[in-house]
Amino acid sequence: MADSIRREKKTMSFPANFLWGGATAANQFEGGWNEGGRGASVADHMTNGTNTRPRQITRDLKDDLYYPNHKASDFYHHYKEDIALMKEMGYKVYRMSISWSRIFPTGTEQQPNEEGLAFYDAVFDELHAAGIEPLVTISHYENPFYLTEHFNGWVDRRLVDYYLHYCETIFNRYKGKVHYWLTFNEINAGMYPFGIYSGLGILNEGTTNMNDQVDIPQQHFQALHHQFIASARAVQLGHSIDPENKIGCMVAITPNYAYSANPEDQIKNQQSWQYCNYYCGDVQVRGAYPAFARRIWAENGVTVEMQPGDAETLRNGTVDFFSFSYYMSGCVSTDENLLRTNGNLFGGVKNPYLKASDWGWQIDPMGLRYTLNELYNHYQMPLMVVENGLGAFDKLESDGTIHDPYRIDYLRAHIEQMKKAVEEDGVDLMGYTPWGCIDLVSASTGEMAKRYGFVYVDADDEGNGTFNRYKKDSFYWYKKVIATNGEEL
Repeated sequence: MADSIRREKKTMSFPANFLWGGATAANQFEGGWNEGGRGASVADHMTNGTNTRPRQITRDLKDDLYYPNHKASDFYHHYKEDIALMKEMGYKVYRMSISWSRIFPTGTEQQPNEEGLAFYDAVFDELHAAGIEPLVTISHYENPFYLTEHFNGWVDRRLVDYYLHYCETIFNRYKGKVHYWLTFNEINAGMYPFGIYSGLGILNEGTTNMNDQVDIPQQHFQALHHQFIASARAVQLGHSIDPENKIGCMVAITPNYAYSANPEDQIKNQQSWQYCNYYCGDVQVRGAYPAFARRIWAENGVTVEMQPGDAETLRNGTVDFFSFSYYMSGCVSTDENLLRTNGNLFGGVKNPYLKASDWGWQIDPMGLRYTLNELYNHYQMPLMVVENGLGAFDKLESDGTIHDPYRIDYLRAHIEQMKKAVEEDGVDLMGYTPWGCIDLVSASTGEMAKRYGFVYVDADDEGNGTFNRYKKDSFYWYKKVIATNGEEL
């Protein structure tokens, strides 16, 4: 009997069709910012920075400043080589994004840029030839900058129609080539300073850098509503154009723990989960604002304006699966004197039980299992981890090798917890695409030195280097993980 139980458990590992792969975003990886008819995106107006020096946002591009997203990792000219590396690792899926401004340079054109469309045709054809399924994020921190200049981004409801025109164009063009879509990357970033500009395209007078943006809560809550409407209509549109399309949402999840058993800490943590993790997800998965939204609006002094038919649109445009990023966890407390730490979208109280990365992000593999359980029990829908990884300093040795055991340790520990969530907890997990599978520009700091990939790109924080690709030790490790469907870690 015991043997049969063990055998049964063995079969309950990752499913045979589990989508192993990796993830990048056009604005951080693609480069070729002014080639092929492409227009500037919001990312193109951000300078480089560091962990202690914030990225500047400039309305005009200045010759004496460096804008790292212009070159990024130059996938635009290296896509065949990069996809060959993904094939060698055994990828089943590659999460990428389409640069909106490569298709519609200002976002407002009636006719798309054919050269931009043809580029992605070539990328998708190359992926399919390699046996890799594309998972495409439609908008990943790369709104056309023109929409910021002339509309202040998603504050203006007209962006819904511009976005849908863009969606209709790519849904039709890539029908049969792309079956998995995400409407907006880390849509909840718009609830934090980081995402006001990057995600929502809002640039108010007085904003000069990423860490000190002029935030008007009424604006970003209204802008988020417009993105919810756009997402819901895009889901309906995508299904009508191709019933085979699977369209998901994408939320940045940072699980928080109450720092103490103090009931005040417990309530604060519960409210943190509602604000950070569930506000956006509930709208996109359940098709309506959650009851706690009224408290959030009241606390922020906002009134979200809705047009007739909006409730029906949200109800009829729910997503097919829930995807999320996971890097770290945090703690919540009412005690303002506790030591704090950095994070993806926001920081929190430092957890004394966890170690941290070189950038101060707390490393919590068990938090991923905790998150998978919370999300699956909350939504009862297939999940996908579409970002997870360790930003770290890597050294290119004289013989072209890169030894990154710290990255292997990080990813192994997280995959182990994913496996437990699937095997022991019954979570329906579709796939796993670690972030920055080939080195790219950091979104938060604009650095190349903060490396995530299995492949090293020879470029520095000023865009100098050969841009040659080198396989890290983690490359060979992850290849084995995929080949054994997560059994050999």
